[in-house]
Formats: sequence, structure tokens, C-alpha cells
Amino acid sequence: MAEVLVVVEASKAAGVKKVTLEMLTIARGLGDVSAVVLGGAGAAAELSGKLGEYGATKIYAGEGEEVDGYLVAPKATAVAELVKRLQPAAVLLASTQEGKEIAGRLAVKLDNGLLTDAVDVAADGTATQVVFAGSGIVKSKVTRGLPIITVRPNSVTPAPAPATPEVEQLTVVATDADKLTRVVERFAEQKGARPELTEASVVVSGGRGVGNADNFKLVEEVADLLGGAVGASRAAVDSGYYPHQFQVGQTGKTVSPQLYVALGISGAIQHRAGMQTSKTIVAVNKDAEAPIFELADYGVVGDLFKVVPQANEEIRKRK
Repeated sequence: MAEVLVVVEASKAAGVKKVTLEMLTIARGLGDVSAVVLGGAGAAAELSGKLGEYGATKIYAGEGEEVDGYLVAPKATAVAELVKRLQPAAVLLASTQEGKEIAGRLAVKLDNGLLTDAVDVAADGTATQVVFAGSGIVKSKVTRGLPIITVRPNSVTPAPAPATPEVEQLTVVATDADKLTRVVERFAEQKGARPELTEASVVVSGGRGVGNADNFKLVEEVADLLGGAVGASRAAVDSGYYPHQFQVGQTGKTVSPQLYVALGISGAIQHRAGMQTSKTIVAVNKDAEAPIFELADYGVVGDLFKVVPQANEEIRKRK
């Protein structure tokens, strides 16, 4: 079988990101899985165990200052050269800010078609995409070149398939054009005790009904009691109740936790597009006609400022 290249998304703090494990799971249905690690010296060694656990039989390691010292341009060049050499069956990248930029540059370099935001990929390279904020599903296929596809995070459940990957070092030669923007300093974002939003198994989100930024402490309290992450609707973010990086929805982040709790969220289609694949959805809203109840597995019609404190007390009793 031909190789399928999976461009790895990872960080020093979190290691291999969940979306990478999802891509490895999808890639196993397309061919022999090869992971492409692009980062600083030693990056592949740190990630190889987890990549092998989810089916990577080979790791191409593009490491060093030529890759890590600049923005995404050298990474796109490295992947393009690898594709030209290997002629793989497909290339999968994450539908993240960096993944999409690498994919776009790669498609231009190869004069190739590109599909974004896929939630699944069939053996023949046909991608499934959710469109119009989750109200429609389409099947798409690259008609020029090989399938270059970005995969939306939280689209599939990662499934282990243990392998012992062989590591091949890549020589990355960045062009002058790749070096126009250099990374001069990095700052590590301060992380709290809560899990990262897109990785969390429990997400508690607040909407316009929370009322103001101070009241979001109630949302945070529920999340902390459940060991979950905090999210927010676009209405709450636009109103300044909570920072934009926690927005869940079509123009925010897509989550698919085991439990999603929506507090004071009406359930507009924009928000539903980012959380409707959650396994269990619980909604609290004083409006019995709120669209969120159409999606919820469990719904409470009531004032969240009365309902939530009671729920918190019950959670504490059971801990």
C-alpha cells in the first residue's frame, strides 16, 4: 500500500494533540501511515511513542533551526519536497491555523487541489464535510493531484493500533523566501488547572444568559467541580463576558466531549456547529422554546442562577 502522510500537530506542553491521533486513525483506512514531525531538535524522539501507539509505522523527522526558527513556510517546503519524493496516497493535516496555512502553501507548491475541514476520509480519498453550520453534509474529492485534506478536530474517536515506527531524518533546506519571518522569542501561555478546551472530556459553556463577566465565575465553578474546561458562546464573547479563545461554535472551536453543559445558551446554529457531536448534552435555559433543547439530551427550564447552585451542591455531595 502507498504511504499516507500525516503532518503532526503537537506542543511541548501537551505532546501529541488529539487531532493528530484522529488523523492517524483516519489514515489507517487509506494506506500505510507515516507521520511527519516538524520542529526543534529531538521533537520526533519525544513524540514517537504516542505516534506509534496510534498506528504510525514510519516517522519523517524534519528538525532543527531551519524549521523551528521561522514561521510555517519552511514546514510547507519540507512537506512539499517529501511529497515529490514519495508520491503518497494522501496528505492529512489538521484544520488548525498552522495546519491550514501549511496545506494552502503545499497546494500552491504542488499545483494541487485542496479540501479543508473534513470530518472523515474514505479509502478512495473522498472527504466528508459538514457545511452550512452543520445543517448539510457533502462528499468532495480532489480532482487535481493527490488528496491534500485538512481534518477538523474532534471529528472521529481516536483508536489505538500499536506499531513500532522507523524514524527517518529529513534534511530541511529553507529557501530565502521561507526565511522572511523569523521567530525571535517564544512565550509559554500560562495554563491553569483546567484541561485544554478542544481536548477536554467535559465542557461547561456560558452564553448571553449568564449576564456579565462576573457571573461567569458560576460557569467556572461547575467546570472545576466536573474537572472540565470552560467555553463560551459567540454572544457571550462579543459581549465581553469571556475571552475569544474560549468561543465554541462555527467561528470558534469545535468540541466533542463526553459531556457538554450549556448554561444560558439559546442554541443558535452558529453555536451548535461547534458542539453538536458531544456525546451527552445538558442545557439550562429559562426559555422553554430555546433551540438548544432540540439538541439536548437533558434540559432544565429555569433560572440558571437558581438551578446551577443547587446542581453544584449535589455534585459536591457525591465527590
